[in-house]
Amino acid sequence: MENIYKKLKSGSDIRGTAAEGVEGEAVELTDKAVFDLTVGFCKWLKEKGYEGEKIAVGHDSRISALRIKKQVIAALGEFGYKIYDCSYASTPAMFMTTVYLGCIASVQITASHHPFNKNGLKFFTRDGGLNGEDIERITFLACEDYQANGRVPVAEAIDYLSVYAAGLRKMICSELGVSEEDKPLEGYKIVVDAGNGVGGFYATDVLAPLGADVSGSQFLNMDGMFPNHAPNPENKEAMASICKAVTDNKADLGIIFDTDVDRAGCVDESGREINRNRLVALASIIALEGNDGGTIVTDSVTSTGLTEFINKHLGGVHYRFKRGYRNVINEQLRLEGEGINCPLAIETSGHAAFRDNYYLDDGAYLVTKIVIKMAQMGKEGKKLDSLISSLRDPKEEAELRFRIKEEDFRSYGNHVINELEKYAENASGWRIADDNREGIRIYFDNEDMKGWLLLRLSVHDPIMPLNIESDTVGGVRRIAGLFKEFISDFESLDITPIISFLS
Repeated sequence: MENIYKKLKSGSDIRGTAAEGVEGEAVELTDKAVFDLTVGFCKWLKEKGYEGEKIAVGHDSRISALRIKKQVIAALGEFGYKIYDCSYASTPAMFMTTVYLGCIASVQITASHHPFNKNGLKFFTRDGGLNGEDIERITFLACEDYQANGRVPVAEAIDYLSVYAAGLRKMICSELGVSEEDKPLEGYKIVVDAGNGVGGFYATDVLAPLGADVSGSQFLNMDGMFPNHAPNPENKEAMASICKAVTDNKADLGIIFDTDVDRAGCVDESGREINRNRLVALASIIALEGNDGGTIVTDSVTSTGLTEFINKHLGGVHYRFKRGYRNVINEQLRLEGEGINCPLAIETSGHAAFRDNYYLDDGAYLVTKIVIKMAQMGKEGKKLDSLISSLRDPKEEAELRFRIKEEDFRSYGNHVINELEKYAENASGWRIADDNREGIRIYFDNEDMKGWLLLRLSVHDPIMPLNIESDTVGGVRRIAGLFKEFISDFESLDITPIISFLS
């Protein structure tokens, strides 16, 4: 049982197959597994000394949510907690129940952007989300024998998402110096794509009451089969859909959320994505207001142009760290603990944690900041996209993913990275970056090949992603060709992707 539950650990969450419907994928999050893991969480709370009587439970639109919630509530009841059943809720809203409802902890039932048959458990305390080692301990405690006492859970239904939405409206009005009755977003057309997750509330309960025209918004209805596109701002089909919605409706701004609204992306009035490096740049502008010289923590795959933009254009400090939203947030907290002004940690996937929002990755909070900035600039007759017009985009970029065929994939992956470092030290025109905090980044400064590559280990899987970026046309292919000469000697790597790319 311990091995089974350990396999359900996904970074700082529990995640697995929760519904039938995909051939070859048996249900892992059974009723017993959910009950046991929630019991493990309750034991963990006791171990850590968290005291209190109230815990909140919420979920996104997934088809397995109600079944799983029943088991979560049953397990919490075993420990005598008073339970707030928040029903449909965003993941950030569930954390906020620990701030505003006095909950000792909360549980969100979600699997983020993953397919309909997946689901999971995300745990919060008043100190924020849990870390990987906490989840490991919970999976261990879940395996211990537990004699159910049959205590009937006390669960009170509460619509906390409406309270959370009201807080976002208040934030907009406060920053713009008006009341809700003033309709501060009147005259703006904003389309929202919720991807049939829980993010539809942002259009109906945040933007529309403040006067925004949200007609043209799409997929606001909750449907856990996700029939229109993957609920994921990084998905190309999803981004193409919201870009088209913006241009078709002549909107001022487009907003897209993932299923549980802890991530977001945007589209400007021309239909161009404000995503990945462009989103990081815009969020950095907002975060550095009043934080001159502040540090922005990002993941490792961000572009050279973004570094120039933050360091030179904004006067901040770009600090590349590891992939994984908990990694960038934890590094932000560590830097803050050392006295370094660090107002924002953000992943290119759209996870953005502002210091002034409890270091919480919250897609709705991020886009609220962006909506406020749009309205402020509108008063001056300026457009939002003008803020990032000086951001230099790469000419080309690519990502290739190599599967590791060794059982101990982490050791083998680190071996490959160490060998690449030795190789680069002796290769003409190769320059190792001086800020490697994940994998190894190598720069190429030749006239016809200005760019870089980054080889790293996946956070969870036996995969080595290779990111390449070039400031010259044809540079990505040339860099890939040089890298192939190195990587071809490693028989335990499946290098089919680079062979296909170069063919």
